[in-house]
Amino acid sequence: MPLIEAHNVTIRIPTEDGVIYAANSISFSVEAGEVFGIAGESGSGKSVLMQAITGLLPGAEITGEVLFQGQDLLKMSQKELQDLRGSHIGMVFQDPLSSLHPYFTIGSQITEMIHTHRKISAEEARALTVDMLEKVGIEDAESRFDDYPHQFSGGMRQRVMIAMALVLHPPLIIADEPTTALDVTVQVQIMDLLDEMRRTFGTTVIMITHDLGLLANIADHAMVMYAGTRLEIGATESLFSNPAHPYTLGLLKSSPSSQETGGKSLEPIQGNPPSLLDRPRACIFAERCPQVQNQCRSARPPLQKYDDGAEALCHFSAHDTQAMTVDTGLQKSASKRPIVVDVQDVRLTFHAKSMFGKKRSTEVLKGINLQIHKGETFGLVGESGCGKSTLARVIAGLIPASAGEVTLDGVPILSVTGQRWRQMRRHVQLVFQDPVGSLNPRRRIGAIIGDPFRIHDVAHGAEQKKKVQELMEMVGLNPEHYNRFPSEFSGGQRQRIGIARALALKPSLIIFDEPVSALDVSIQAQILNLMQELQRDLNLTYLFISHDLSVVRHVCDKIAVMDAGQIVELNQSDKLFAEPTHPFTRKLLDAIQDPPPLQESSARKLVETEPAAAVFDGAVMEASL
Repeated sequence: MPLIEAHNVTIRIPTEDGVIYAANSISFSVEAGEVFGIAGESGSGKSVLMQAITGLLPGAEITGEVLFQGQDLLKMSQKELQDLRGSHIGMVFQDPLSSLHPYFTIGSQITEMIHTHRKISAEEARALTVDMLEKVGIEDAESRFDDYPHQFSGGMRQRVMIAMALVLHPPLIIADEPTTALDVTVQVQIMDLLDEMRRTFGTTVIMITHDLGLLANIADHAMVMYAGTRLEIGATESLFSNPAHPYTLGLLKSSPSSQETGGKSLEPIQGNPPSLLDRPRACIFAERCPQVQNQCRSARPPLQKYDDGAEALCHFSAHDTQAMTVDTGLQKSASKRPIVVDVQDVRLTFHAKSMFGKKRSTEVLKGINLQIHKGETFGLVGESGCGKSTLARVIAGLIPASAGEVTLDGVPILSVTGQRWRQMRRHVQLVFQDPVGSLNPRRRIGAIIGDPFRIHDVAHGAEQKKKVQELMEMVGLNPEHYNRFPSEFSGGQRQRIGIARALALKPSLIIFDEPVSALDVSIQAQILNLMQELQRDLNLTYLFISHDLSVVRHVCDKIAVMDAGQIVELNQSDKLFAEPTHPFTRKLLDAIQDPPPLQESSARKLVETEPAAAVFDGAVMEASL
């Protein structure tokens, strides 16, 4: 008997603009003790679905049935759901720093949850908390009980969140993007921890993520959602190696892990998801589907059922889906290029005083040597805190090195001061990880992109506007949106704004610091393709910082691996991945979790086609027409 079973769950959210159909007749079941994955782009309804069935979506109109241990969650009162959350259903969210209150110790926050559901003494609650903190890998848990969230690393904070979710041994854990912002090695540690908790306590896990490689390696079954609709469901192994729906295949082909090194273009899913205020009349994916036919736009798709248990909402069979082709793109030239950046024995030491006045020195860069050539992409990888971003700031001239030399376009930047450095600033630009935080929400994008022209007295007035609109068109933005604010753009579009701003002064070097880590896999593919196209057309030079080794493998010509402020290995990308020499490099590569390779669909047999009328809630579909 399934632990949780959903039947035809439909979620309507009333807004001033109309009713949003956030989920449309979603059905799934999760067996006790398994990991069930939910994948899809942002806005597909993954998180909303879980929030709705656990009572965390006030104001929504929810119909259908969700049976949890035989009880219908949708018929429970808020008080009953509140009693259920924590004691029977644990939650682990994407950002542990936002989920943990900064003013309270981690121990007090966990014991508060315990006291909410159990009447036990403070000593017993503390003992339970310390025991669970030890189980999730927090060293010296007894003393760290009274530490605050900011005193923990990102991975340790996520372990605290897992401890909070597991401390009462709930039968179900819902993990919403629990590893997105973490290093690849920490991701593996967190997933191993969840798997160990599952085996120890028999916990069932529902995992929400856009990381297809991660999902393919840890989930037993998975559901793929798009625009509030379940498009495919089935066993993970067959779903990712032999997808039956074009959308699932599109997600897989958008992933850098689907390609080897060599700079080939990815194949992103073109277009944008439809408005949930005005749903398409037939197939919800039709306008973005590469194999769309007339019937896709005129008739609701049937539910195709296969002999391996997979189900897909599509007019075509799995064999037709697998016939889609891949754009192989262009190879980068491997010709000899002049040196743009030359870093020689760069060291950096931070000095600080303790609260008792004692001086303390921390060496964060320990003799860095590297060269970046014209037109190449140089990758910098390593765990958080290894010094990647600090080195990038030294190269950009934002932090002076304690020793050594950085040469940019033949000029030693450490000796440049005053007005000359202002001119040198034109030669190096940065694109940051968070496209939201790096754009001023109160300024229009025309002014944001035009700042370099204004600051360096390159262009003003009508000439500046013309140049900005040319940049917008170059990076795939509509020039007519010159006067819009950042909030009016999607995450991928905001990152394009950042790239346009970086390109304005035609710099010798662009530093990309985790530029795609916060983006969905398809949007990520679009940005990576854009970077490669611009590099090819303009002969740009990139320093690319990332913890996603699949992305680095795809875009970089050379890769330097950093650990504890040192470069422990530097090699051509293909050679480094094929023959790593340093133990730390091998540790990073072992942590990569790619989906299985695509296979022929001949082994999968179609056993039943369920008419569309039996799949959808008629009232919902008619309301959306």
